Formats: sequence, structure tokens, C-alpha cells
Amino acid sequence: MAADKQSEIKTSGMDENKENVDNSLGLEILQIIKDSQQQHGLRHGDYQRYRGYCSRRLRRLRKTLGFKMGNRHKFTGKKVTVEILSDNRYLLLVLMEAERAWSYAMQLKQEANTEPRKRFHLLARLRKAAKHSEHLERLCESPRVDAKTKLEAQAYTAYLTGMVQFELQEWKAAMEAFNKCKTIYEKLASAFTEEQAVLYHQRVEEISPNLRYCAYNIGDQNAINDLMQMRLSAGGSGGMMAEKLETLITQTRAKQAATMSEIEWRGRIVPVKIDKARIFLLGLADNEAAIAQAASEETKERLYETLLAECRDTIQAVREEIRIDVKSRERSSDAEGGKASNLHYLHSYLTYIKLCTVVKRNESMADTLQSKLKEPQTDENKRGPRPQDLIRLYDIILQSLAELSGLQGMEEDHTFQKEIALKTLVYKAYRCFFIAQSYVLVKKWSEALVLYERVLKYAREVQSKSKSLNNSLKDLPDVQELIAEVNAEKYSLQAAAILDKEDVAETPSQPHVKDSKPLCDRLEAFRLDPTLVGKQPNLVEFPPDFQPIPCKPLFFDLALNHVAFPPLDDKVEQKGKGGLTGYIKGIFGFGS
Repeated sequence: MAADKQSEIKTSGMDENKENVDNSLGLEILQIIKDSQQQHGLRHGDYQRYRGYCSRRLRRLRKTLGFKMGNRHKFTGKKVTVEILSDNRYLLLVLMEAERAWSYAMQLKQEANTEPRKRFHLLARLRKAAKHSEHLERLCESPRVDAKTKLEAQAYTAYLTGMVQFELQEWKAAMEAFNKCKTIYEKLASAFTEEQAVLYHQRVEEISPNLRYCAYNIGDQNAINDLMQMRLSAGGSGGMMAEKLETLITQTRAKQAATMSEIEWRGRIVPVKIDKARIFLLGLADNEAAIAQAASEETKERLYETLLAECRDTIQAVREEIRIDVKSRERSSDAEGGKASNLHYLHSYLTYIKLCTVVKRNESMADTLQSKLKEPQTDENKRGPRPQDLIRLYDIILQSLAELSGLQGMEEDHTFQKEIALKTLVYKAYRCFFIAQSYVLVKKWSEALVLYERVLKYAREVQSKSKSLNNSLKDLPDVQELIAEVNAEKYSLQAAAILDKEDVAETPSQPHVKDSKPLCDRLEAFRLDPTLVGKQPNLVEFPPDFQPIPCKPLFFDLALNHVAFPPLDDKVEQKGKGGLTGYIKGIFGFGS
């Protein structure tokens, strides 16, 4: 909290510098908003923290301007009017009120995913924010306010009005408001330098997804393609923009999914009644096309992660449906004679998509690492890729293929099992190849040569089995290239092994003699001992050997064996034969 307050004081000073440019009243509305949002929570999507900052900023402004709402005992409402508009901080006061209401609405929007009743409160706070922005626009109509501030206030009002209409699903009104906001910001961007125009262009990019979604709901069927292109151009940055695009694309697919009722996979038609599964399957082709068109590896990796996350959520929804539908499980086991039910088959199909996506993602990562592995390493201090990294990726691929072969409902599909077995052989060959390369790095020539022979064995087996399954090799790496590369590596390996032996043979023999004596015992004679510069030099003998030392003499009493002790018979107690009378006397003490 102390760090937040210090940063608030710094930003307050920066804002005052931005506000007091000349004698006329001016306020860089968008710049102030963006700086405050980035420094106080919105970089991580923390709207509650930003709302707290707005509240504290309002309190400081009211205290500085003497614009208090009564005292501690009574509340007296006040409004900023044109007549009292003598300082641009009055404009900042109204702006912070609008931002506080907007941030509260966005916080409620996050919470409304699990608590739908909060949507009503969300709409109320958004309307409140739009009302404050309209008040700011009316204040900026004063002749004391400069033209740039007036335009920014109009754009800000149009943006919040569009947000209200967007949540109310009034698509035409929302589109008109967003278009007005976009036009104003584009005009402002053209009127200033490129450095100042960057902020306005960013705002226009934030508005564009909402505009395309409104266009789709009005009737433009090409809007979903535009949204996909926007997500693709967003790159691997993620953030609020990417989250907004994902939300809009999901909402658009939900409307299209109403027409989808069934799918066909491996000759079987399965009805799809779960809405989440419909939405996912409808967007599967678009996601795969976006991955294929990705310009950078970071973008491709992010799209793969998004697709896998959606697939996991869909599989979880199908599992819950299977758990609830007990009758379908009984019907699948009794009535259909072991044939998988539609829900189980749909679950297998979705699992197949997930595992295939994992294989493609790891194969893409392996291709990237292979290209980096072949590049010369410029920075010696920086750790580059190693063959061990590729081995781990191919381990994950083989594990996914093993899970694919055990999918429910696919046990009797012999063609499917042959395809999986063929793919397993291909990736085993590549995994074995990189294991061999890791042995080459540590100069284990014989082990590497044996592994290269195994790679060739796997590759020939793939070539012999692939004649009947030509369609299965179109997405797999080229085995012929691997064979050519292995043959080249074998010759290089044999040459390196021969050179390594020659280096060992040509090394001149050093005049050193192995001696187990420590250095302290042979100081008079010079001998070249390589162990002295190693990790365990033989300097002294430790622990030292035992040495004989004189000890204290022991005395033994030998005369004791010849001593005759006096008889002690008179001291020994004699037991009498008193019988019962003696026993009684003994009890009462008469005999003593």
C-alpha cells in the first residue's frame, strides 16, 4: 500500500504537468486514463485495485480543491458546474468519478461469470459511468476549455455510451457510438505527431473487435473472419485485447452452433447435444487455420495453448454429462453389446483432437529447436539448445500416441491402430536419432553408432509398412531425409572416432611412474605424478599408521593361589531338628 501511495503521488504530479500546459483549461483525458490504468492494476486485470486508486484520488482532489461533500456528520451533495470551473482539476474530478464507476462495472463483469445476479449491478454502474462522462462533456463545452480536450471528452463519452449499449445488446446504437469514438480518435491521431498518435491508434484497435461483433449481430457474416484475423495479428502478447477477442469469438460461435447437430468421425455419425462441444467443434477448423497462418512461433504457441485449454474444458463438460447420464452407460453395455455409446464416442473424438494437438505442438517445437541446433552458437555464455531437449519433446509425443491407441471405441479399428503404430515408429526413430547425437557430444562413439543403426532399422520398418497406409504419412516427418542424415552422421562418427584414437596414440608418454607412496615420503626423488594436480592428490598418508609406544606395566598377584584360608565352620549356622515344636518356638522367639 505504501508503494501504491508513493506511485499515486508521482502520477499526480505528472498529471498536473500534463493538465497545466497553458492558461486555457486542458486535460489529456486518454493519456491520464491509460497511465493510471497501467500503473494501478489493469496491467494484470485487477479492476478492484484500480477502483480503490480512483477513490483515493477523488478524496485527495476534493480535499485540495476544498470541494467537500459536507462534513463527517452530514452529507451535502455538490456538482461541478461551469461557473466554478476555474481549475482543470475540476475536470479531473469528474473524470475520476467516471473511471471509478467504470472499473467497478468491469469488476462485476468478471464476478458475473459465477454470479449472474451481479449483471444488474454491472449495468447500473456502467450507466453511472456514462452519466459522469456526459457531465464531463457538458463542462468541456465551456469556452475556457481547449479544443483538444473537448474532442477527447466527446470520444470518451461515446466509448462509455457504446459500452452500455453493447451490454444491453443494442447492436445498432452501440455500433454508432463506437464509430463516433473511432472517428474522433482517428482525427486526433492525424492532427499530432507519430509519438502522440500511438495512444489514439491503440484505442482504435481496442474498439475494432467490438465494432466487428456488433456488425456480425446486425447481419454481417464476414465479421467472424475479421475477428479471427484480429486475434492472429494480436500475436503472442495476450493481455486485455486478446481476452476481449476470445470472448467475442466464443459468443459469435455460440450463435452459429445452434445449427450444428452432429459430426462424423471414422465412418460413424454422432449427435452433438452439448452446447460447449458444439462451439468448440465449430471453431476447430478456424483455430487450425489460424495456427497454420501464424507468423511467429510465439503466436503459434499461444494459439496451441488456447486450443488445448478449450479442448480440456469441452472434455470436462462431456465427462460430467456421461457421469449424469447413467442410463446411457447401461444401454451402451447391455443393449448395444459392447459398442461405445454416443457420448463415449464423442469423448474419444475430443480426446483424439487433444492428443493430436499435443503431438503437433511438440513437433512444431521440435522443428524450431532443430533449426536452432543447426545454427552456429555466437554467445558462448548463453546456453543454447541441446539434443536432450528434443528427446524430452519426442517422449511426450510417444506418450500421447500410446494414449491414442487405447481410446475407448477404437480397439477394434485395425486401420486406426496401424496408423498409430506407424506414427510411433517414426517418432521412435527421431527420438533414437537425438539420443545418439547426445552420445556423440560426450564422445561415446560405440553407443552412438549402435543407436544410429537402430534409427535405420526403424526407418526401414516404416518404409515397409507405409505402402499400405499412404494417407497416414502426409502429416509425418520425411523418413528418407532422416536416413540420409543418419548415413552422413555415421561416416562423420567413424572419422571422429579414428581421429580420437590417433590423438590418444600420438600423445607422448610422460616419464611418470605410478607410486602409492605419499608425497611427503618421497621428497628426495622427482617423479611426474598427474594425481597431484587432480581432485585427490596423494600428499600425506591419512589416517596415519599405528606406531608402537611403551605402556604402563600390569601387575598380577600370583601368590594368591597358594594362600590357605582359615576354616569358617564355627561361623556357619547349624540347622537343628526341632520339628513342629521348634518351628513354633522359633515363631514366638522362645528358641533364641
